[in-house]
Amino acid sequence: MAEPKATTGKGDEGAMRIDAALVEQLAELLTANKLTEIEVADGDRRIKVQRFPTGLGFGGNEIPPAAAPGVAAPAPAPRAAADPAAEEVAGTTVKSPMVGTAFLSPEPGAKPFAEVGEAVKAGDTLLIVEAMKVMNPITAPSGGIVKKLMVADGQPVEFDQPLVVIG
Repeated sequence: MAEPKATTGKGDEGAMRIDAALVEQLAELLTANKLTEIEVADGDRRIKVQRFPTGLGFGGNEIPPAAAPGVAAPAPAPRAAADPAAEEVAGTTVKSPMVGTAFLSPEPGAKPFAEVGEAVKAGDTLLIVEAMKVMNPITAPSGGIVKKLMVADGQPVEFDQPLVVIG
C-alpha cells in the first residue's frame, strides 16, 4: 500500500509523507496511557493524534471535523468503571480542576495526604495535581470522612474527573 502524501501543488518539494506506523504507535500510546491527545515534532514535521471521549459531541463511529482525511482516528476509550462508582458512594465528589497527574502524597514513599476512612476538615489537602511542573493542591471543600479515592498515585487525570468522595 502506498503511503498517503499531502502535497502543496508544487511537485514533491513541499510534500509531507505520513508515517502510518508512527501514527499507529502514537495511537497505542494514547490507549496505554489513557491520554486524549499526543503530538510529536521532528523539525518542521508535526504529527498530532487525538481521541475524543464520548460526551464531547462525537460518537464512537464519527470522525471529528478536524481529523485528517485518510488517517483513521483511534476508537474512543470505553467509559471508565469509576463513573458508576462515583454515583454509588454518597457524599461530596471532589473533581479535578485541570488536566495533569495526581499524586496522593507530597513525595514518593511519604504518608498520603488523605486515606479512606480518615476525617478531613475544610481546606485540608486531599492530593495534588501536577500540571506543567506546578504542584496544585486539591483541598477538601468541606469537612467529613474520605469515603473513596478514585485515582491512583501517579495517574493522569482529566479536567472534571472525579478524584475523591467525602461524606
